[in-house]
Amino acid sequence: MLAEFLLDRGYRVFGFARRESWYRPNSASHLEGRIEVLLGDMSEGVDIASAIQDAQPAEIYNLASQARPGESWARAPETLLVNGLGAQRLFEAVRHQCPACRVYHASSSEMFGRAEISPQNEQTPFNPVNPYAATKVYAHQMARIYREGYGLYIANGVLFNHESARRPLHFLTQKVAYGAACAALGIGDSPALNELGRPIVQHGKLALGNLEIARDWGYAGDFVRAMWLILQQECPDDYVIGTGKLHTLKQLCETAYGAVGKDWRDFVVSDPALVRPLETGQSLADPSKARLQLGWEPTVSFDEMIGNMVRAQLEHLSAVITANAGGN
Repeated sequence: MLAEFLLDRGYRVFGFARRESWYRPNSASHLEGRIEVLLGDMSEGVDIASAIQDAQPAEIYNLASQARPGESWARAPETLLVNGLGAQRLFEAVRHQCPACRVYHASSSEMFGRAEISPQNEQTPFNPVNPYAATKVYAHQMARIYREGYGLYIANGVLFNHESARRPLHFLTQKVAYGAACAALGIGDSPALNELGRPIVQHGKLALGNLEIARDWGYAGDFVRAMWLILQQECPDDYVIGTGKLHTLKQLCETAYGAVGKDWRDFVVSDPALVRPLETGQSLADPSKARLQLGWEPTVSFDEMIGNMVRAQLEHLSAVITANAGGN
């Protein structure tokens, strides 16, 4: 979404991706020919520096990460390498190769962890409870250190959960949208698998982890606009971006399954194997600073966003069913 947002504003857009990721179907495949792709790895400082030297960008948006908090328990070293050290190597490359460049760094609401204050704003202390969040705290603080120590323009966006129909299936909201679509189409065992290697929907049931969690879920398109606004400010700063509205996982399920006329309680179960060792506490944004300084407001409601995600999954699964039927 960010690349399309920038293209619509006349930007020349470069992407940075690993060779093996770019040359297989991915979430940016539809942009081939519209963006210029520089190949490299976020864990390699030489690759980052080479890409910056080639592109000489006016703005950099660092969204690269191992982005699965739950999976970071099993992949803690890789998560640190990409999320933490990769970000620091980017800042170092900017310092030497393109010091006038403006850098947006994607921080995360996961950094607040089990926050003792709710809602959370730019002054709320971090208290990470998973390896992913800990690596994001490191990168966030290194961004501040490089900004203050070297006078670089590096801004942090502390983004709360942002969703859309393009979310990969390992993200919670997309799992629920997928489960609702399966229920609507009568799919008892889904073709897509979860992180345990089992069908996301098995025997008609969607298995999730802790059903008692609550999150501040917003629309990714609104958050992309916030990223851009952050880099248009005269001075770099840190901003919390979220809707300021809390929804429980049960409300998420109710909304998604309700969009297809189903009662979620007939289709959703909690699987202890999917519960994290430590769970993030109540995650709720206070976006007052962004509202005041950026003029930013979310435009897409929770219900509208989830409904769109369910409809997208219905279209996808219906196309798969049609294709399979035609092949028989």
